Amino acid sequence: MCQGWKDLLFLHWKVPVAQVQAHLPRDLKADNFGGGAWIGVVPFSMRGVRPKFLPCLPGLSNFLELNVRTYVYDKSGVPGVWFFSLDANQRIACGLGRSLFNLNYRMAEMEAEKDVWIDYRARREGCTETAAFRHRPSGPRRVAKPGTLEFFLTERYVLYANSKDGSQMWRGRVHHPPYELQDAEVESFSTLPIEWNGQDRLSGQPQHTCASMGVDVDIFSLERL
Repeated sequence: MCQGWKDLLFLHWKVPVAQVQAHLPRDLKADNFGGGAWIGVVPFSMRGVRPKFLPCLPGLSNFLELNVRTYVYDKSGVPGVWFFSLDANQRIACGLGRSLFNLNYRMAEMEAEKDVWIDYRARREGCTETAAFRHRPSGPRRVAKPGTLEFFLTERYVLYANSKDGSQMWRGRVHHPPYELQDAEVESFSTLPIEWNGQDRLSGQPQHTCASMGVDVDIFSLERL
């Protein structure tokens, strides 16, 4: 598939490795940087989502998404991303994400307004509270340098997924140019999406924040491990 990830905000908290490991499939290990694991909340816009070589479909190819994620490696030591959840405001996209990629897509009411600031709001179906984010990119663009925390958190080209019964692990690969990152001015944020997944509440400011105007992405088929 082809898709664009646009107007991303990366918010990350450092947590004990054991806290993340308790929520992972048995075939994955929590990756760590600086002596801890990291949980990310990433609101953004999906644009031009379509099968390769087919045109965009009105009402289907563009929608909003909000990820809760962490960083892992498999038995072969291949680093990647594990998505605790992926909220989106496109029901068909949620269904395809679950059926084709075994990812925990959840339907949500979402809206985003972009002027000088980006105002982003999401409420998962069945939940009463709204997660709200207000942010804007700031300063010069940069590419994350290998060996830095920023590189560890953003430059990931593998995702992992598990079958519903937990018996089969899958690996998916993505390709895109390196993110052009900027500092992020964050006026408000929420950790509610983490709590929606039944995980512990995170307190305090995120230990790392950044933003990106986005990248165009190629998505490849899942590989059985």
